[in-house]
Amino acid sequence: MTTHARPRQPQQPSRGPRLLAPRGVYAPQYDTDLLLRALSDEQVGERTDVLDLGTGTGALAVAAARLGARVTAVDLSWRAVWTARLNARINRTPVTVRHGDLCTAFTPGSFDLIVSNPPYVPAPSAALPRRGLARAWDGGFDGRTVVDRVCDAAPRALRPGGTLLMVHSALCDASASLRRLTANGMSATVIDKNHVPFGPVLRERRTWLCEQGLLDRDATHEELVVIRAELR
Repeated sequence: MTTHARPRQPQQPSRGPRLLAPRGVYAPQYDTDLLLRALSDEQVGERTDVLDLGTGTGALAVAAARLGARVTAVDLSWRAVWTARLNARINRTPVTVRHGDLCTAFTPGSFDLIVSNPPYVPAPSAALPRRGLARAWDGGFDGRTVVDRVCDAAPRALRPGGTLLMVHSALCDASASLRRLTANGMSATVIDKNHVPFGPVLRERRTWLCEQGLLDRDATHEELVVIRAELR
């Protein structure tokens, strides 16, 4: 369980491929950009089977397919599924997009690489929203409800030697993710991080987050981390 992040200055999200992001679908943001950067450092080719958990617009799925990978993308939202399919078609990339649970819509041991940008923002309610755009960011009371499920599901979905790339906020504790992945038989490391300005959700929840001791009252930026975990 190690941390070898490369500190970086805040950057605007990269433009990348042309993507439609209709109302109700999570649009690519700083966290997406960090994962795209991590993905570009992996050895991805035509023999690589990639799973994108919680695909949203399909930004990561399209990027992996452009590298030549065989890509499966999954999302709980039908609107996201149709958006990802359309974006794959616009970019002329072959991506299989399925509607289903983030962590059960796969055959065990089928993938070489998993990329995931799960809901990770701590929320006043422990229950995850059943509908609406908040499903893309609400991660339960401590922000870890879906993050923990990804940590538990990744070893089952990956082939031996396979890799998970996951991004989330430091608000939901990167060390907890490293410990959980290590306990699940993976070698886990923080490989990248970035401090980015608060978005609308954190600005709205600022008072509550401060009351929970998760945020300093004078903070203006959120730390995002990218975790890379390899199945031993």
